[in-house]
Amino acid sequence: MLEFFASIGDYLYEGLIEENRWQLLLQGLGNTLVIAVFATLIGVAIGLLVAIAKVAAAQNKKLGWLNFICDLYLTVIRGTPIVVQLLIMYFSIFAFITEAIPVAILTFGINSGAYVAEIIRSGILAVDRGQTEAGRSLGLTQSMTMRYIVLPQAIKNILPALGNEFIALLKETSIAGYIALMDITSAANLIRGRTYNNAPLYATAIVYLILVIGMTRVLRHFERRMAKNDQR
Repeated sequence: MLEFFASIGDYLYEGLIEENRWQLLLQGLGNTLVIAVFATLIGVAIGLLVAIAKVAAAQNKKLGWLNFICDLYLTVIRGTPIVVQLLIMYFSIFAFITEAIPVAILTFGINSGAYVAEIIRSGILAVDRGQTEAGRSLGLTQSMTMRYIVLPQAIKNILPALGNEFIALLKETSIAGYIALMDITSAANLIRGRTYNNAPLYATAIVYLILVIGMTRVLRHFERRMAKNDQR
């Protein structure tokens, strides 16, 4: 039994501790979190704009051209793999940029925005139409009604779906290594290739699991608080 635990210790030491290999994983984790956080912000901004544009276009036939642009964006982004989008952005559109992180942030943000847009749009459409009519009857403009009455109710309704999208985005960043970006997954695979030791891969899986569990608990906390506010 002692030999078994000793062999596990040697296995973990070789894969994670020796030559400070854990620092490479830590650096990769930092890049992963930076990409996920800023891509989420971009995705929410794009998704919100596209959702509002589509709702406005549905209410005003003169904005048909805007609806066409939004539909084209959604079709292209949701109809092509994220890894292909990442490769095109890095090796073609932004080939003049040597730093991979900004390209990864923009690519993941644009991709996430397409899915967030449909989530937000469904939330807006789920809000009773009488809420909009009530806002307009109070003298609010269409934009003010959307901002102060419709959107807060929509966000509350779609929070679980948005949370799932953010979790999916965090895990999708694991393909960033395709553009020679040192995220935690590519760092673990690099160590594995040098040492033939799979411990970094297990460690990476555990880190992702911890992050996802943490995000899930935070989202549930907000959901419970919103539920309590509704009961008051």
